[in-house]
Parts: sequence; C-alpha cells; structure tokens
Amino acid sequence: MAAKLQTTREIVRSLQEKIRGWERDHRGPAEIVSSGCPALDRLLADGGFCRGTLVEWLAAGAGSGAVTLALAIAARACREAGALVVVDRPPKNFGRIFYPPAAAGFGIDWKWFVVVRPGNDRDEAWALDQVLRSPGVGSVLAWPRKLTERRFRQLQLAAETGGTLGLLVRSAEARDEPSWAEVRLLIQGLGARGQGSGKRDAATRRRVLVEVIRSRSGSEGGTVEVELDEETGALYEPSAVDLAPRLAAPAAGGRATGA
Repeated sequence: MAAKLQTTREIVRSLQEKIRGWERDHRGPAEIVSSGCPALDRLLADGGFCRGTLVEWLAAGAGSGAVTLALAIAARACREAGALVVVDRPPKNFGRIFYPPAAAGFGIDWKWFVVVRPGNDRDEAWALDQVLRSPGVGSVLAWPRKLTERRFRQLQLAAETGGTLGLLVRSAEARDEPSWAEVRLLIQGLGARGQGSGKRDAATRRRVLVEVIRSRSGSEGGTVEVELDEETGALYEPSAVDLAPRLAAPAAGGRATGA
C-alpha cells in the first residue's frame, strides 16, 4: 500500500512539473529578483527568484528566521516594481506575526506598503488571490493557515497572472504536502553570529541554513549558510571570525597567570 501511494505521489509530481514546463514555455523568460547574497543566488536555478511565481519558505521550528528572510526578499522585490503586501493571519492562539516597525530598516517605501489582516479562511483566500493578481503589487508575503492543493494551484495561477512574487511561509511539517511553488526552501536557524568590535559591519547577525527542498530545475539538496541582519534585512555570506587577538589579550581587569 505504501509503495502504491508513493508511486501515485511521483505520478502527480511528474504531471505538475510537465504543466509548469508548458506554462513557462508559453509565458517566456521571467524577470529575476536577486536575494542580494551571491551565495544564495547561486543556490537557485535562475540565479534569484522569478517574478510571477510562488516561493515556499518552510520554517524548521520557532526562531528559524524564515519570516525575516522572506521579508528581506519581499522588500527587495517591491523596490524594483510595485507595492509590498503582507497578509497577516497568524496561526490560532498566536498574536500577530508581523510587526511593521520592525521592518523600518528594510528600505521599504511606506507609501507602497500594505498590511492586510483577514479574520477567516475565506477572507484570507480572497485577499491572497486579489493581491497576487494585481500588476501593481511587486511582492506578497503571507503565512496561510490552510492550503489545499487546489487552493495552492489557484494562487500559483494568480501570481503568474499578476507577475507578482509570492512568498509563503509555512511550517516544515508541510514538507510532504503537494506544492505549486516554483521553489521550496527549508530554513533552519543557527543562532547569532556573536558580538564584534562594536562597528556596524560586525554587529550581531542571525545565521540561517537554507536548503533547496525542490525547485523547477530539479536541483535539490543544495544548502548554503547565510547571515541575516535583522535590522536592515541585508544578507551576507558568513565570514570567518579571527579569534586569535581575543585569545591572546588578557581579560579586562585581570592579569596573566602561569600554567
């Protein structure tokens, strides 16, 4: 029975890939949005994120950095074309996930920034469909509670119609569910980089591990570690920290001792 089920999933996935291929051939090459981090762009089949598609960010536990990372990409996408719309409907019994002032340093033009807070599944589905279809929207960020395969397909078609980059943050538990995203990324938090010398370029940054679970090109399993500045949304390739000077210097207020 398990083998038969697996075979069915493989058939469905194969058909999905063929449909995507036909649609891509029909619509021609898509505009690419760079992540701003060369290492992350190299991990992606197109060297960035394609407008008119959905990107699924699977968060591996609380504090993974998936929401902040997706917001950083959404901010970059809307700088070049259209508004940024955040559809904020958090899981049950949670407060609001999105806190607008926290994104103040992400370079977002507040005149082109919209937060939608639907009260139920139906309103959320309608809002996502409408904003993804709008050619005046550059990017959409959301964390939908309920996403059936049919609904996912509708959102994918809406994004294609509007030429909008849709960024959907979901739990890693959705990994085995059907998906119409162009690329699925698993995001795992690795903690803070640590304090530097006090300069801006050595400020505390969160390290995250990004893994390609699936992409339209079939390139899977690739990973990259990225440093995320949570105040500005900037992404960096991790740099080695030289600990030698710190180890050689005596502790403040103390004195060197013998072995």
